[in-house]
Order: sequence, then C-alpha cells, then structure tokens
Amino acid sequence: MELDTLLLSRIQFAANISFHILFPTITIALCWFLLFFRIRFVQTRDDAWEQAYYFWTKVFALTFALGVVSGITMSFQFGTNWPGFMEKTGNISGPLLGYEVLTAFFLEASFLGIMLFGRGRVSERVHLIATSLVALGTTLSAFWILSLNSWMQTPAGFEIVNGEFMPTDWLAIVFNPSFPYRLAHKLLASALTASFLIAGLSAWQLIKGSATPGTHKALRTAVFAALIVAPLQIFVGDLHGLNTLRHQPAKIAAVEGIWETEKGAALTLFGIPDEAAATTHYAVKVPKLGSLILTHEWDGELQGIADFPNAHPPVAPVFFAFRVMVGVGSLMLLVALVAAWKLWPQRRATQTTLPRPLLWTLSLMTFAGWLATLAGWYVTEIGRQPFIVYGVLRTADVATTIPSPYVAITLAAYLVVYGLLLITYVGVLKHMAEHPTKPAPEAPSGELGKAGV
Repeated sequence: MELDTLLLSRIQFAANISFHILFPTITIALCWFLLFFRIRFVQTRDDAWEQAYYFWTKVFALTFALGVVSGITMSFQFGTNWPGFMEKTGNISGPLLGYEVLTAFFLEASFLGIMLFGRGRVSERVHLIATSLVALGTTLSAFWILSLNSWMQTPAGFEIVNGEFMPTDWLAIVFNPSFPYRLAHKLLASALTASFLIAGLSAWQLIKGSATPGTHKALRTAVFAALIVAPLQIFVGDLHGLNTLRHQPAKIAAVEGIWETEKGAALTLFGIPDEAAATTHYAVKVPKLGSLILTHEWDGELQGIADFPNAHPPVAPVFFAFRVMVGVGSLMLLVALVAAWKLWPQRRATQTTLPRPLLWTLSLMTFAGWLATLAGWYVTEIGRQPFIVYGVLRTADVATTIPSPYVAITLAAYLVVYGLLLITYVGVLKHMAEHPTKPAPEAPSGELGKAGV
C-alpha cells in the first residue's frame, strides 16, 4: 500500500477524529449524570450526592477542555487536507457547523462557568439551571455534528449546480434518512461510555481505599444506568443496521463479509477476510442467521461485495471493527448485569460492597466505552469509502495536493502530541480518583447566593 497524499491525509484525519471523539463521547452523557447528582442533592440534602457532583464536575471540566481543543484542531483539516470538501459542500456543511457553534457551543460556554464555580455564589435554582443548560448544550452539539455526518452518509435535500452542492430542503438535509438512528446510537454510546467511566473510577477508589460517600452513590447510579442503556443500544443498533442495509448495502456487505449476493446468508461470527481472493478464511458461520438479523427473514437476500465494483469499502477493517464493537458491547452488558445483581440488595445502603474480582473487572473496563465507540466509528467512516458524500462525491476528488512528506510530518507531530495528552489525561484521572478532595465551603453570608440570585 503506497503512502501517498490521499492515504496519509485519511490517516491524519482518522487520528485527529479518533482522539477528539473520545472526549465528547464522555461529556455528552456525563453532564446528564451531573444533573442527576445535583437534583438528588437538592431533593435529599445528602452530602454524598454533592461529593459525587463535585468530583465528577472536575472530571467533566478536564474532559470538556480536551474536547474543545482537539475539535478546533480537527476543523482546521477541512482546509489543510480536504479543501475540495468545503469548496463543493460548503453551502451545506458550513451552516450545519455554524448552527452547532451558535446553538450548542455558546450555550455550553455561557453556563459552564456558573456550573463549575457558582456553588455558593448563586442560588441552588440558578446553579441547577446552569447545569441543565450545559447538559442540553452537549446534546445539541451532538445533534448538529451527527446531522452533518449522517448527511454525508445518506445525502438528501440538495442539488448539484456547477459542481457545488446547493441546499433545496433544509429539513431533508438535517433529518436525513440515517440521522435519527445515528443520533440515538451515539447518545446511547455516550451513556454507556460515561457509565463505565464512573463505575470504573469508583471501583478503583474502592480498591485503593480512597472512596468517599459520594463514590458509593456514583457507582450504583452508573451500574444501573449501564444495565438500562445496554439493551436499548442493542435494539437501536438493530434498527440502525436495517437502515444501513437500505441506504448503504456495500457497507453491510463488508461488515458481514458477504462476497456474492445470496439468499439465506449465514452470519459470520469470525474469520479472516481476503479481499484479493474474495473469500473469508477460517470462517465460523451460523446458517441463515445473517439474513434473519438484517432482513428479519430466513431467506432474505443480501447483496455481496461483487455487486459494487470500485464502490465498496476495504473489507477487513470494517469486518474486524464491527466485531470489536459488538464484542465489547456484549461484555459491557454482561458486566453491568452481574454488578447490578450484586448491588441491588444494597441500593439504599450508604456503603457499597462488591467482590474484589468484580471491582477489578469494573476498573479494567473504565475505558471500555472508548474501545466500542472507536470501533463503531471506524465501521461508519471506513464503511463509507470510497465516498466522502456517499454515492455522490469521492474522497479522492476533494483531497489536498500537498506533497506527501509534508502530510507525514504533521501526522507524526499529531500522533506524538495526542499520545502525550492521552497518557496525561488518564494519569490525571487516576490521581484524582486516588486523592479526592472535599467540596469547597459555600460562599459566606452576604454574597450572591444569600441574596437569592
């Protein structure tokens, strides 16, 4: 495989978005957990809920900062590595990105300071409203970004004039055929990711003896949330798969390793795809199950990769990434089920007791959501190839013409910086978990909080 400008640009963008997506995947749902913690404190006046809120607010702030910084860096690449994309689709992608800034980022930025530093300086009501608006902002951000990405997967509501995409129906653009499924899938993925982050760090605190009363509250909340969300994700994933089969059959063919169109296709549990030989070596299959899952019929017809000459994605990355996503997701459901079963009798207790092997399992799965999210994202993005706007605009037609050595240099720099930032981030979370601090005392009498602001 030749590392030309196109391939290097794709690798660089993949590296940037892989790093960036880690942090919004946490913050989108984590802020809703914070809102829950805050509501429970207001309802019960139990200091344990405030301790949970205080600790996880610091985690949210750190994660949010890295998400913002990496997002800005990633957006630059539309101009440096993919100038043709904005030239051709800017009339659609530009406004969607702009709406995300105007309706989501400004909302988050405006109230984040109150959420982080307003305790004791504004009233409980204002502080609670600020937290809820930041949570709403994170979800609105996902709404607009997923709308654009979904439009690239299932384009609608446009016409091409002189080589440029011109909007004809903004409702069709925003609510394109795959958008509802992708948005629901992403929000649930964020909920699972945040749940296991909270459960994993809380379990680590119990192992290390640094747990606070808030640790026990957070752990139980996260485990029960994961148990609820995981089955929902399976259901939505099935709907998403049916939608993908309808609009992107080549992607499904790669996901399942189906080389020739067939009825009653088997489900390949595992194997080694060989694109050159158009076969899957050492395949472990379940007869007819592939057609049953994807078409809900025993003899449903599934198109093969041979039906899409020069218009199908590379098979192996999509095939393996999908199985990593499903495997990790299944493990998360199993662990959540076992942990919830152990915690249910303790749901009203002030202390939490779990077997040490289960605590270690939860702590080792702290970032399991990241692994599943990245695998799913690779299925989505690699599975769209060779198109950047599916079926309409090819990736090769919008790439930069910068010589490949320059792209390689910036790619190497990004990888070094991102690697260091990721190690630092995980290290800081570990330190925070092992050395928790108590919430600062509220502002003294006479300040804004006492004035009822």
